[in-house]
Amino acid sequence: MDTALRSVAPVALNLPVEGMSCASCVGRVERALAALPGARDIAVNLATGRASLVLSGQAGPVEAAAALADAGYPVPEAQTLLVIEGMSCASCVGRVERALAAVPGVTGASVNLATGRAAIRHPEGLVPMPDLVAAVAEAGYEARPLDTDTPTDPAARRAEEARVLRRDLIAAALLSAPVVVLDMGGHVLPGLHGGSAAALIQAVLATLVLAGPGRRFFLRGLPGLLRGHPDMNALVALGAGAAYLYSLVSTLAPGLLPSGAAHLYFEASVLIVTLILLGRTLEARAKGRTGQAIARLIDLAPKTARVVRDGAEAEVPLAELRLGDVVRVRPGERVAADGVVVAGTSDVDESMVTGEPVPARKAVGDRTVGGTLNGRGSLDLRVDAVGGATVLAQITAMVERAQGGKLPIQALVDRVTGRFVPAVIGIAALTFLGWLLLGPAPALGTALVNAVAVLIIACPCAMGLATPTAIMVGTGRAAARGVLFRDGAALQRLRDVRVVALDKTGTLTEGRPRLTDLLTRPGLPEDEALVLAAGLETRSEHPLAGAVVAAARDRNLAVPAPDDFEAVEGFGVAGRVAGRDVALGAPRFLDRLGVARDPDLEARAGRLAAEGRSPIHLVLDGRHAAILAVADPVKAGAREAVAALKARGLAVAMVTGDDPGAAAGVAKGLGIDLVAAGVLPGGKVEAVQRFRAEHGPVAFVGDGINDAPALAEADVGLAIGTGTDIAVDSADVVLMSGSLDALAEALALSRAVMANIRQNLFWAFAYNAALIPVAAGVLVPFGGPALSPILAAGAMAFSSVFVLGNALRLRRAGGSPAPT
Repeated sequence: MDTALRSVAPVALNLPVEGMSCASCVGRVERALAALPGARDIAVNLATGRASLVLSGQAGPVEAAAALADAGYPVPEAQTLLVIEGMSCASCVGRVERALAAVPGVTGASVNLATGRAAIRHPEGLVPMPDLVAAVAEAGYEARPLDTDTPTDPAARRAEEARVLRRDLIAAALLSAPVVVLDMGGHVLPGLHGGSAAALIQAVLATLVLAGPGRRFFLRGLPGLLRGHPDMNALVALGAGAAYLYSLVSTLAPGLLPSGAAHLYFEASVLIVTLILLGRTLEARAKGRTGQAIARLIDLAPKTARVVRDGAEAEVPLAELRLGDVVRVRPGERVAADGVVVAGTSDVDESMVTGEPVPARKAVGDRTVGGTLNGRGSLDLRVDAVGGATVLAQITAMVERAQGGKLPIQALVDRVTGRFVPAVIGIAALTFLGWLLLGPAPALGTALVNAVAVLIIACPCAMGLATPTAIMVGTGRAAARGVLFRDGAALQRLRDVRVVALDKTGTLTEGRPRLTDLLTRPGLPEDEALVLAAGLETRSEHPLAGAVVAAARDRNLAVPAPDDFEAVEGFGVAGRVAGRDVALGAPRFLDRLGVARDPDLEARAGRLAAEGRSPIHLVLDGRHAAILAVADPVKAGAREAVAALKARGLAVAMVTGDDPGAAAGVAKGLGIDLVAAGVLPGGKVEAVQRFRAEHGPVAFVGDGINDAPALAEADVGLAIGTGTDIAVDSADVVLMSGSLDALAEALALSRAVMANIRQNLFWAFAYNAALIPVAAGVLVPFGGPALSPILAAGAMAFSSVFVLGNALRLRRAGGSPAPT
């Protein structure tokens, strides 16, 4: 049928294409697309990196993407996010994932029960949104696109869900109470029990409960059951519906039942609905608390901003801010937007971003982050980011992405829960038949009660919530402490880390080095050497370069611009300054340049390195001329952080490009035993690989551009949030403050979250494994107890609430939250 449709309705495609760099690439892409059956109107644009064509034959969008990939020019992968309504258990998750994965072009789908969201991976431009929404609808659920440009507050959706559940619970409880009184009262006053009037009243009330508050279970459960994909709602619908229908037959047509089997179970049907609604109401309230981290982040952003235009202030909605607007922030107000201070000074509380409680001093030229709290001063700032580009929006998106991710351990849970509900229905059917055939007469009522108890006590909800709720609470807690996990799987990998490798500059040290010593050969004035070195370093981006330039300016020396400049990665810099050939770098740079080392300068450099200073060798006109020693102060608390890591049984290593002597001095002062010194940027990757071979999984912590390969190579990469964008983008975890205390926080939280997940999964599986046989009546022949459907409903409701309550304990993990 698809073939026929394609031949009748041509498909116009406009696809992004990766990897094209020249006209030859364009030709290869055109030939690959032209080979598709029915392809026409092919146009490939090198400038825009896109290809357009019309397909009217057997081939479709998926085949076009495959042809481009085979030619070596793949269509880049994109991700579409959907909000899914109507999911109630792990079986729902599996059903939605299978439905989305079956859409042509989709390469992967991940659905999260706790967040109610789906992430779908596919080649960009190949999978229309309506196809995804239709696939979810066909599976029996509702879907809508998630607006990623505007942070959405999931707490509002959960609050509405909790309000509706609370309303239905109250209605069910009020209607169920008379049914319970009539049924239980019959044991005290026989006239109330079994009479036609009492039975009819119970029937009417039970009908109202199942058709009103309990309707949700039938509307969502029965369609899935009929399609062969039953879920938790189907179990409740079958259990409550069976008890209700049996009781209705006993009331209206008792002659259809065997003699002595006409019993009423209306109270079981209504209490099943009421108790399940109670459990879901408590569950909705607990879910609301699991997502409070995102709600708090969104609430930090003020709703309006005070914009200064033409000298006058005007209050405008935050959504109407434009790049370049000047915003005024009064004392005690939230900073309205990301920007640069253009007037005023103040202390700003940035704990919501960094986790650091000490306010940061802001003056002209300093950056501000929207949502932070201004102190006693007034600030004017020029807006340089709006909407989804703000720091707050990006943090919120990162937390949401981490909360929506799946851990590797979830794969086992998904496989089990995919078969769980059908297995429970099968066990219930066997229970019914077993008691009907082997139970004491009249066996029909007993068989029904035990089968209904099996259906009701089974709880796939707890299995589905065990992992995502712990991730939600844990990542939210981490965000409050200034630790951002880019994906949930990093939590599991971080728990398994055995060695922590730390880059020295900017991670263990302040990253603000200063010149401490300047030693020259006889006849060379210090100021002359410093001027030439500083002139060359004005073009360098290395952290040590700033120290040399700053020292020259501190001496009020005129620093000339270099006439020529070259940075040799991992070695140093070279060029011409004031008509002289100048080079600065490590001893290996002298060897590379073929410059003989001066023995006296080299010996003095060794002594400086032993004191923890970094010697830089200056070459003038091909001659080793001077040593400049630079020291970078160790960060406050770095030694304590290293000690805390070692106390956790972790090996701690330092990786640096510094001279081995200087590196050894710094490492000794910090209590670090493993040192990789004199390492080139590419060598950091080799160091990570060596540490992994010797000790096990590696976490690498860094902040610079040259740390990006090592961050990507490590089992877990942690970037200092004050570092470069490239380092942050390469990391799995971002430590928003420069403090290494956040590293210990991240490790503690990862272990706490994984322990919590193990507890939740043990409870979820042990609960079902232990109580389903009891509900089936396996222990009754041996004098053991049986479970009524009412007790089963209460136990099932408690199971989900227990998992959520256990996950919420993580809100207290890792110490006190940062003030917000």
